[in-house]
Parts: sequence; structure tokens; C-alpha cells
Amino acid sequence: MVGKFDLNIEKILESWEPYHALREIIANAIDEQLLTQSEDIKIYKDGSGNWCVQDFGRGLKYTHLTQNENDEKLKNPNVIGKFGIGLKDALATLDRHGINVLAKSKFGDISLTKSQKQDFDDIITLHANIEDSSEPNLAGTKFILSGISDNQVEKAKSLFLRFSGERIIETTRYGEIIRKKGSVGSIYINGVKVATEENFLFSYNITSLNAAIKKALNRERTNVGRTAYTERVKSILLSSSSINVAQSLADDLQNYSGGNHHDELSWLAVQEHAVKILNQNQQVVFVTSEEMMFTPNLIDEARSSGYKIIIVPDNLKTKIQGVEDFEGNTVTDLSHFVTLYNESFEFEFVDAHKLTDSEKNVYQFTEQIFDLAGGKPEAVRAVKISETMRKEFYTNHETLGIWESSTGSITIKRSQLSNLANYAGTLLHEAVHAKSGFGDVSRDFETELTKLIGIICVKAVQKPAKESGRPSFFKRLF
Repeated sequence: MVGKFDLNIEKILESWEPYHALREIIANAIDEQLLTQSEDIKIYKDGSGNWCVQDFGRGLKYTHLTQNENDEKLKNPNVIGKFGIGLKDALATLDRHGINVLAKSKFGDISLTKSQKQDFDDIITLHANIEDSSEPNLAGTKFILSGISDNQVEKAKSLFLRFSGERIIETTRYGEIIRKKGSVGSIYINGVKVATEENFLFSYNITSLNAAIKKALNRERTNVGRTAYTERVKSILLSSSSINVAQSLADDLQNYSGGNHHDELSWLAVQEHAVKILNQNQQVVFVTSEEMMFTPNLIDEARSSGYKIIIVPDNLKTKIQGVEDFEGNTVTDLSHFVTLYNESFEFEFVDAHKLTDSEKNVYQFTEQIFDLAGGKPEAVRAVKISETMRKEFYTNHETLGIWESSTGSITIKRSQLSNLANYAGTLLHEAVHAKSGFGDVSRDFETELTKLIGIICVKAVQKPAKESGRPSFFKRLF
């Protein structure tokens, strides 16, 4: 077929520069590569100094210039272009800027010319000039552009992820997380840049388009607003599992309190997601700035135990408390770290017969001390003596006694056997825990302890006078 084909372009995009037009040609080439699974496209200069864009697909036909919508592309979610008008816009823009275009394929050579519109001799329009192929064995399509500057070519290439120099960190079902090049992040849709973000931590390539993006994706594919792609960017991050992504988010989270964090860290769900990934891949403890300040001994213990400290904002701390990561492990905040420490601690128990005589003399009053408190609590099955005790991190005091409901045992530090007063006080303290089930530093525990003191005092003052006022136990105790 040889002849002239009216491109029938009603409106030329006056704001388009040559690189916008070249973007459309490159996009079509990439789509053809994707649809045909052919080899990578090439962008190069030929021997005459002309810039060429070549794909190795099925080859351009003049009939492709008639399409408004490409059904094949519309059915494929991963291609860049959806509308045939993109190529016609590109040809018109290049012609307007004085750039000669020659498109070659095995089906023919297509160039541009101005000609009278059919049946309207007074109207001159842009036509495609169709000629027999000068390269009938050519694979795919080759566009040859004469007069376009190197700068315009580089600007066009910079609009594509594959030429941007940015590195993909992780691919998810919604798109790709990209290590941005420079300080500005980019938003790509199927590999074409549609927006930039000055305060994003990463760049993103959205490959699964939702309704908001489809509606906002205009003909020019530029200036797509953040509201259109925010949810998809969130979905990409929340679908990630890469430790590199999580670590970058966690590192940036350290800037949160100073307000210097990137915009992705403003999303609480993204913060929580990063915490879960870190928790399952690294030995970390998540703490607030206040915890760092007021529990330095606990922080030091965590560090000496090989944990990395990650500072998180207060609202995130509340969100992750008791939450499990993606492998079912509880996220390690300070309280959970203490639990893990306690569970891993090993006591050095001392058999009663190995105590010194003075220690045995104190230890023998165990049942008598319980009797003064109304008897040994039913939950208590054993009273043990240990050389070593767990640390009391929150109070910065040495732990002298511990009640363990799981084993039904009260464990007391051996040094408390140095005198009866110390031993009795510690034993009764833990007995109150065993009987009441309340923890330290609580009003309920203080109430129970006060009741116990009252019981003991009543028993002491009501002893028969013949026992000379105080029992032998109190003589020893006070």
C-alpha cells in the first residue's frame, strides 16, 4: 500500500515538547516488547547522527494509526499505553517542532507530510506518507528521528523506570518499591513517571491500578495528584516483606520525634508493618523516648543481650503492644523483653541441707511466719532459696524474692537468710502476691499488704500474757 493517510488530528497538545512525543514512541516500543515477549528495545544513534528507537515485535502497520483504543492493551494490566491517539499526538508534536520522523517496519515506511484534506482543498492537515518497506526483513519497528537534541532524548528516557538508574528493592502484587536516585522520589505507573515526591523515602512503580488511578491518569500522563495514588503506595508498603525496606523505614522512624521523617512514616499502618518485619527478622526492642530516658538499666540490659534498640512514637508503642509479627512472634517492646528475660533466667537453687547453720536457723521459721499470716497460701507449693535472682529493671533495685504462679513457688535470695527480719519480710511480701494475685506497685497489692500487717499485729498483741507478751518469733524478729 502506497499513499497518504490523513492523521485527522483535531487538537495539537501545545504544551508538549519533543521529549513528550518521544516518551509515547518509547512507551509503544516497551509495550510491544511486553506483549510479544521479544528482546529489549534499543535507543541509539545511527551512523548519520539520528536518534533511533527500535523494538523487535510484530511491526507497525498504517492501520495502527486509525485506532482510538487498543483492545489488546486494554486487556493487559501491565502495558503503558492504552490509547492509539498517543502515537498520533507524538507525530504531530514532533512535526510542530521541526523534527523529521521516519518509522520503518517490514510492512512499510511511514513519514510525515502536509497535504490537503480530502474534499476540502483549502484545509491543510498532517498526513502519514505510506511507502513500500525499505527494509522488508526488519524485525519490529524502528523510529528514526532527525533533528531531536540529545537533551530531549535524555529527558524522555528519564521518564521511564528502566532508564532512570533507580534500583528496585522489592516487588509486591501492587507494585515495586524502589531505592530512589537523589533526594526526590518518583511515582511510576507501569514504568512511566507520572509524579514526583520531594519528601518520600522511596520511589514507587504502581503495577496494579485501582479506580482512582485510572480516573486520574490523563492523556498526558503527568501531574497525577497524590490523592490518586496514596492508597496504592500504602498497599505496596503493607505488602512488602523485605528486611531492607523495613530497616529503612525503621531508620527513618528515628527522625519522627524531630519532625524530620519522610511522608510514608506518617502512616501508622506502615509504621506497624515495618515493626512486624523487623521483629521477625532481627533481635530488636521497640521503645519510646520516655522509656529510653527513665529505664536506662533496662535498655542497657537489652543491648548487652544483643538486642538492637528502635525508638518508636508513643501512638505506635500502644498499637504494637501484644501484637504478633507475621510468623506469630510477639513484638518485643520493653515489657515483653522483661518477660523473655524472666523466662530465660536460670536460678542457682541451694538445697536446705547445704545452708550454713545460721541460715538454717532462720529458714526453720518458714512455717511459723506463714502461720502468723493466717497460714501458707494454697497456691504456694514450695519455698526455695537461690544464690542468683532476676533483676528488677523498672525499680533499679535488686530482686530479693519472686513469686512464680506457674510453678507455685516462692524463691528468696540467699542473702536474705542473714537475719530473720529480712527473710520474714521478703517471705510475707511474696506470700501476699501468691494469695492476692496482684503485682507490685499497685493499690490492690498495697491494700492486701496492709491487711496482712494488721493480721500479724492482732495475733501478736492477743498472745496470752503467760508467754511474756511476745512470742519467741517476735523476739527474734524485732
